[in-house]
Amino acid sequence: MKTTFYTITTFILLGWAIAGAADITEISFAFIGDADGSAHTGVAQGIHEANLQGQFLGQNYSLQEFSGDNIDAIEPDRFIAIIVATNADDLGQVGARFKDHPVFNVSVHDDALREACAPNLLHVIPSARMLADAEAQWLQKNPGAEITTSGWHPDFVKFAARDLNKRYKKRFSQPMDQYAWAGWAAVKMASDSVARQNLTEPGAMLEFLKTGLAFDGQKGLDMDFRDTGQLRQLVLITGAGGELLGEAPVRGVTATDDVDSLGLASCYN
Repeated sequence: MKTTFYTITTFILLGWAIAGAADITEISFAFIGDADGSAHTGVAQGIHEANLQGQFLGQNYSLQEFSGDNIDAIEPDRFIAIIVATNADDLGQVGARFKDHPVFNVSVHDDALREACAPNLLHVIPSARMLADAEAQWLQKNPGAEITTSGWHPDFVKFAARDLNKRYKKRFSQPMDQYAWAGWAAVKMASDSVARQNLTEPGAMLEFLKTGLAFDGQKGLDMDFRDTGQLRQLVLITGAGGELLGEAPVRGVTATDDVDSLGLASCYN
């Protein structure tokens, strides 16, 4: 009886495994950029975490790399989104070619890209103007300070940022910078949308990201995209020695949740 019981149980479990494998939804991202860069490792971290969650939801996430020289090799039907970590020209070309896909910008700060208000370009990395506005706010309260501004810092610990920084550093033996964070965030917001909204088609994903997103991203507020395509977010302030000083919007200069005080707030300004 014992042998029969275990044999039957084995067949049942095997049947479940086969049935589960047949039901797996494959979700793939295209990445354009340097496979040795921090944006790529951030994307890889996002894919890894998406698969940890996806194994319980019947979802498998994968990544295919391309250079800026072989954009024509991308087959749009294979990918839920395109992640670009090269330059403004590539972003413009990819955005124009893949009009029905979310095209994530994870490396280019160019203000002109935001001013163009392209309908499918989603700028996860802060714009140059956002970084400049954050610096101006900090200097208004701290005149003469020597600072730089960034979309992320490896010593950021609030809002579960400490855990994200630890996970990334453990996996890649390097600190998470703003480009790694942007790559991770692009995958995270898309994979969360697959898991919670059952979005597996690029056009539906793009529409949701533009109109329904509420993304935490370990920055302590629900982030969404402006009509410029720019992700609303905090900007971090770093001292001359690389130490983390604080974040903008700067308390005492404006409301700490007034993220639209950073950068171009709307296409219609």
